[in-house]
Amino acid sequence: MTRGSRFPWLGPLPVALLLPLLALLALLPAPSAAAPEKAKDMSGNNGCRLQDAKAFLKRSAFVRRGQLDGKKHLTALKYRVERYGHVDGLGLEKLNSETAISNAASARFMGHSLSVHKKIVPALRCVEKRIRKTCKKRAEQYTANAVGGFRTANSFRGGEVSNHLFGIAVDIDPEKNPCCGCVSPWPEHPACQGSAASIFERTALPRCWIDAFERYGFYWLGRDPDLRDTMHFEFLGDPDRIIP
Repeated sequence: MTRGSRFPWLGPLPVALLLPLLALLALLPAPSAAAPEKAKDMSGNNGCRLQDAKAFLKRSAFVRRGQLDGKKHLTALKYRVERYGHVDGLGLEKLNSETAISNAASARFMGHSLSVHKKIVPALRCVEKRIRKTCKKRAEQYTANAVGGFRTANSFRGGEVSNHLFGIAVDIDPEKNPCCGCVSPWPEHPACQGSAASIFERTALPRCWIDAFERYGFYWLGRDPDLRDTMHFEFLGDPDRIIP
C-alpha cells in the first residue's frame, strides 16, 4: 500500500516513510479517551451524579392552594415507600416490608450530627463538599447552628406526609430560616414580614448553599408557593443514582 488508501491525505509516500508514520498514528489516543472527563463533569467532580428533583415528588405537584390531590399524592407516596421503606399507619406495607426508620444512619453535615436515611448520606456529603468549595465569599459565609433530619411524628396537616418521616428531609436553623406559609407562629417571624423581591430575601441561607443542595437532587421547600419553608431541603432525586 504505497498511496495510503486508508489515509488519502498522506498522498503518494514511499513505503519506507509510510510505515513509521502509521506506527506513530497507532500510538495516538482514540477519540473515546475523552469519555472519562465527560463522566467526571456529570458527577460534579464531587463523587455524586448531578440530578434534579423529580417534578411529581414536589409538594406543588399534588397540593395547590392548600388542596391535596389524593391520587397524585399517593403516586409520590408509593415512590417513597418503595425506595425508602414504609411508615407505620399509611397502609402501604405491601410495597416495602422494611420501615423507613429502620434504615436510619448517622451523618455529619457542616459540623453537626443528624439522622437521615442511609441512601441519601452520600448526597449530603457531596452537598457539604460543594458548599466548602464554592461558598467562600464573605456574603456566602454561613454557620449552621442547628440541623435536623429524621422525625417520627408527622408535621403536615390535611393528609400530607412529611419527608422527615422517610429520613430524606433536612432542616437548617429554623429560628433564622422560617416557614412563612406554615401555622402560627411562623408567619409572624420578622423575615416573613413586608414585601420581598424574592424568597431569597426571607432566609438567612446564602444562595450558594441552596444551589449546592439543588445540584444533587434536593428540593428547597422555600420555592413552594404555599409553604415557603426556607429551612427545609428534601431529597427528591433518584436515590439509586446518587453515586455514579
